[in-house]
Amino acid sequence: MNVSTPSVARMYDFLLGGTDNYVADREACAELLRMAPSSRELALINRAFLVRAVRYLAAECGVRRFIDYGSGLPTRPNVHQVAQEADPSSEVVYIDNDPIVVAHGLMMLAEDPTTTAVLQADLRHIDTIFASREVRHLLRDRRPVAALFVSVLHCIPDRDDPWALIRRVAGRLPPGSYMVISQLASNDAELREKITAFMKDITHGAWGRVRSLREVNRFFDGLELLETDEPVEVSRWRPDSDLGPRQATQEWIEYGGVARIP
Repeated sequence: MNVSTPSVARMYDFLLGGTDNYVADREACAELLRMAPSSRELALINRAFLVRAVRYLAAECGVRRFIDYGSGLPTRPNVHQVAQEADPSSEVVYIDNDPIVVAHGLMMLAEDPTTTAVLQADLRHIDTIFASREVRHLLRDRRPVAALFVSVLHCIPDRDDPWALIRRVAGRLPPGSYMVISQLASNDAELREKITAFMKDITHGAWGRVRSLREVNRFFDGLELLETDEPVEVSRWRPDSDLGPRQATQEWIEYGGVARIP
């Protein structure tokens, strides 16, 4: 494990107040916070959106199976914990390409190996993921599944066509399944380029880019948005109350929503 190079997963962990991070991650976050002071609130907002979306799908839409793409380091409450509040039999497959994330995930899930699984895979490798034993088990009787792409699509470069990835995943899921999507976005072109350049530099090019709101809207083409007429800054998606985390500034936001596959 190279702890001298920042990790996106560990940076996110630091911004959420976690402890699974190192000096390089904290220094990278300090620079990021200088460029975009709302980044810590943005991470908290995104995590709260994930929890609300999973709770809504499990409790109100009856979803019992979830695939969490780019799951990151375990952070309580995790997806399976939220879903199992609605039904203890709810099943989750966590997918990440970071071996450290996968190792942490396997340790976390050792207590419940029957309803949860962790798969090390690049989320762009759709055929590999859907051929895996873990995902095939989740799809065994074609019941609806929720695919979670929460704050991960900005890690995919345009050359790998993240919009096509969403379409392909949606096409492989059972009818009536759901997609939860959020992505770092800004309509400030100069800031988009500045943060994108910084993230590509510290990850040695293993990153995509901050996108415009219009570009994020394209992820929802052909899907039926739920609860909102269009994608939104995610703190506005079914907020629990007015007391949740809010960004003091809006230089960039987590932008997205929850949708059903027709």
